[in-house]
Amino acid sequence: MTTALEFPVLLRLIDERSTAFRAAIASAPSLDVQVPTCPEWTLFDLAQHIGEGRRDWAATVAAGPAPAKSAAEGAPAAPREREALLAWLAESTEQLLDALWKAGPDRGCWTWWETSQSPQTSGAVARHQLQQMAVHTYDAQITVGAPQPLPDEVALDGVDEFLSTCVATTSAWPHKPAAIDFHASEGRSWRLSLSADGARTARLPGPGTMLATAADQDPDVASASARGTASELVFILHDRIPFNSLKLDGDRGLFEQLSAWDPDE
Repeated sequence: MTTALEFPVLLRLIDERSTAFRAAIASAPSLDVQVPTCPEWTLFDLAQHIGEGRRDWAATVAAGPAPAKSAAEGAPAAPREREALLAWLAESTEQLLDALWKAGPDRGCWTWWETSQSPQTSGAVARHQLQQMAVHTYDAQITVGAPQPLPDEVALDGVDEFLSTCVATTSAWPHKPAAIDFHASEGRSWRLSLSADGARTARLPGPGTMLATAADQDPDVASASARGTASELVFILHDRIPFNSLKLDGDRGLFEQLSAWDPDE
């Protein structure tokens, strides 16, 4: 796994993305509008998810390696009145940041990503929480008609974080072995290797190589690749925009297989 952003930078960016999320909530004409990228939710539902989720993770970080009881259980519900909701959201972020600061980056912490390439530490939780806030801020922004790309440092770390935390697994890839390269226009590239041993990701040292029809033909070639800005790559990995909205090369069917794959099934 590549070096992530420094811990204080992660916490600063969580706070910044949380502020941007609240700004979108504050500007919405109604909290009852549907979120296009999460159609089962209204904007209020999204805000409730953000607040309760950050409080739960604050409790999880504070508990260390042992799973924590949900902080939402027995806690006051998210208020419906907008100003009160904004204050509740700010308090949720404050609880998470306070728990992370107290724990520091290296403390052991329960996580759901046991078989990934990310450690089970509060630092890895901070990294994941930044991406959760960043993507859900985009959800809120697109709902109010003002979507913005992710800041470069958030997006570049976000591609690596998603591949190493959310995709990497020891569960067998159920299809033919393959390698998918992701190229960010900001100059960074990653390779996702898929096989019966699971999924593993690595940074590529250069811009990549020629494509082949099968990854097992040559270890230096990829079966498929996607190119776009780091922000666009984060959004396709989180299913916010379709893969075919970017420049794709090689076996495009791999992207459909990757989107449909659930290693836990």
